[in-house]
Amino acid sequence: MDYLYTLLKFVIGGSVIVGVTFLAEHVDPRYGGMIAAAPIITTLAFLFTYSEAGSETTRQLVISTFWFAIPTLIFLLSFWFLMNRFSLLPSIGGAYGIWLGALLLMNRLVAMA
Repeated sequence: MDYLYTLLKFVIGGSVIVGVTFLAEHVDPRYGGMIAAAPIITTLAFLFTYSEAGSETTRQLVISTFWFAIPTLIFLLSFWFLMNRFSLLPSIGGAYGIWLGALLLMNRLVAMA
């Protein structure tokens, strides 16, 4: 395993998080949301997977990402609604609980297909 290559992947991913946070705090949360929702990290994961594991694994990753994006959307909606009623930590906890249920359900549905 090439440790420098792995470090590069962490630096790139972390840079996106720093960029999202900076935009949300200092420019406009909408722009931070655009970057957070953009498939930047997903595309990087596809590129790294393709270079390390090849086309078939990347294709499987792409379709899995599609199906498991649905629980992520449910997480975002849940978190948004919960933030209207609760403080940050209970809202995140509740949204993750809802996400986990949606994830397990989606996993079962994908396994049956």
